[in-house]
Amino acid sequence: MNLKSLLAKPFAQYIHKQIRRNSSNALSDQEAILKQLLKIGKGTVFGKDHHLEAVHTYEEFYQAIPIRDYELLKPYINQVKEGKENILWKGKPIYFAKTSGTTSGVKYIPITKDSIPNHINTARNALLCYMAETGNSAFAGGKMIFLSGSPELERVGGIPTGRLSGIVNHHIPSYLRTNQLPSYETNCIEDWETKLDKIVEETIRKDMSLISGIPPWMQMYFDRLIEKSGKKVGDLFPHFSVMVQGGVNFEPYRAKLFESIGRKVDTIELFPASEGFFAFQDSQEADGLLLNTNSGIFFEFIPAGEIFSENPTRLSLKDVKVGQNYALIINSNAGLWGYNIGDTVKFLSTDPYRLVVTGRIKHFISAFGEHVIGEEVEAALLKAATANGASIVEFTVAPMIAQGEGKSYHEWFIEFEKEPDDMSAFIEQMDNNLREKNVYYDDLIRGNILQRLQINKIRKNGFIDYMRSIGKLGGQNKVPRLSNDRVLADGLSSFVQN
Repeated sequence: MNLKSLLAKPFAQYIHKQIRRNSSNALSDQEAILKQLLKIGKGTVFGKDHHLEAVHTYEEFYQAIPIRDYELLKPYINQVKEGKENILWKGKPIYFAKTSGTTSGVKYIPITKDSIPNHINTARNALLCYMAETGNSAFAGGKMIFLSGSPELERVGGIPTGRLSGIVNHHIPSYLRTNQLPSYETNCIEDWETKLDKIVEETIRKDMSLISGIPPWMQMYFDRLIEKSGKKVGDLFPHFSVMVQGGVNFEPYRAKLFESIGRKVDTIELFPASEGFFAFQDSQEADGLLLNTNSGIFFEFIPAGEIFSENPTRLSLKDVKVGQNYALIINSNAGLWGYNIGDTVKFLSTDPYRLVVTGRIKHFISAFGEHVIGEEVEAALLKAATANGASIVEFTVAPMIAQGEGKSYHEWFIEFEKEPDDMSAFIEQMDNNLREKNVYYDDLIRGNILQRLQINKIRKNGFIDYMRSIGKLGGQNKVPRLSNDRVLADGLSSFVQN
């Protein structure tokens, strides 16, 4: 064991105890964060517009601060981009995280001097909790790869601007720089496939100990390694022991990733976004992700069914219930107020506060009143795949509304690594699984409003080719699990297997 691994152990134990202490003080920490946000926020343009100087309780807070998305925050962001200070938070942001929005075009999310530790320290804390619990610190002395966006930054209104993963790259501690791959030059390559070839070239002869990224893009990396070497990833990298992932639900990708590795490795799940680092897996034993309750973010929760209501119920952390679906709302020291990040979550426990991400608010199907969400389709598919010997590469679902004769149905587009032994039984079980998960879908089937779901088999690498065709291959781009329209489905039609 090298010096880095040895030194990491006592630090991991220290941080692990601190996180345990924070998790038991979650409610008091959230109250303190709200007070601090109000103290600083009342001196900003936003704070004066919303009379934050008169706000002292949570009830007064949610009456003063409406729920908003990026479009409603944009007038304030534009003032920051013009070089003005003290707009959403004191001074100016130190970065803009640049991200693509489905309705807003490019979004510029502020990162401040106060909020940057949330992005940097949370990933570190997840690794340190893992070390403290498992005793595995050897990976800290090995080569690590973080599949991320380019670290090159432009300036918008004088503020350094780029992808969040590229910004975070600038804050990797110097003691890890010698372990980090790929090289800075390779990381700056914009074209994903060119970049991937260079990453493979730089890493294929290294003994990687940790690999991190969004699951579909890690799978592309693994596929390319296997193609070049003829070996499973676990044989190619004998000391590979930790896989860190986030951005999408891991479960649909788990089987194929582990098949590519060829043996077991530990996994650590993260819940980051440009707007903040919200939760992380703090234990290999417990289910769910620990909510980041002491990191500059005050959380609110809206019952998912009310998110589009004019006056939805707003809950602070103390009032959430296990098993209910909530839209996640944040207020942060980056200057985001009443901000709807677009994700839904469900708590698995409240002591400590552990949750799972259940989907995206805008990614659902309710063309017929069923309101099927991502968690439900993923669970229905995975249960049927396990029972029928199938392995899934990627999938998405859209409504097919009947024109003239026939009944409407849910149309699935699935790329199989291994097809089910009996496709008819597979479809029947998937449909039954979804009916068990969603009572409204079950009612529509029973009432002959909908017919059983149908599957289009996507050809090998069809989703990759589709994402390439729309200029969204690699980086932080993801295939939506669900659409309430036919845009994605129609785009995939030319990639369906004959």
